[in-house]
Amino acid sequence: MRFHGQGPERRGGGRRGPGEGGRRAFGPFGPGFGGPPFGGRGRGGGGRARRGNVRASILALLQDRPMHGYEMIQEIAERSGGAWKPSPGSVYPTLQLLEDEGLIASESEGGKKLFTLTDAGRTEAEAGSRAPWEEVGRGVDWEAAQEIRQAGFGLMEAFGQVWKTGTPEQREKALAVVGEARKKLYLILADEG
Repeated sequence: MRFHGQGPERRGGGRRGPGEGGRRAFGPFGPGFGGPPFGGRGRGGGGRARRGNVRASILALLQDRPMHGYEMIQEIAERSGGAWKPSPGSVYPTLQLLEDEGLIASESEGGKKLFTLTDAGRTEAEAGSRAPWEEVGRGVDWEAAQEIRQAGFGLMEAFGQVWKTGTPEQREKALAVVGEARKKLYLILADEG
């Protein structure tokens, strides 16, 4: 199944617009739902903290015990209450940088790298925040965020059903409806809707 804006010209590394990472069902109509709740930061299931928070979070986690990279991602998501789940693309380069700086060390364990703090890393970690991930979830209205997520998933489900079973004409109508809804949402922000 191919969605609008997902032809061969997209597969060869062509330029991608915002929101076209893993959620292409809406093509040019913007990012998928379930992202940042009310000014929260990020994508996917939660917010994205400032890049510096990845570094601070890794150092804070390693004060507790040695961990693998994937384990750190899961731990941050859990400790932030789901408000932030950093991507592997932000965690693994940060781990490499910290190792290059001599703040952490790694050893191979069962085909995975296990990271620990060095003495210099422990000193830096102790000078930093004990729980930098907590900043991400502050001020988020979780009930409203859940309502928005449900509304978004309902819209995506309906759109997907039309796309899967509809005729080409019905698909084009569905695209037009989603495009019009997107415009109307922006008009609300502009106080014109």
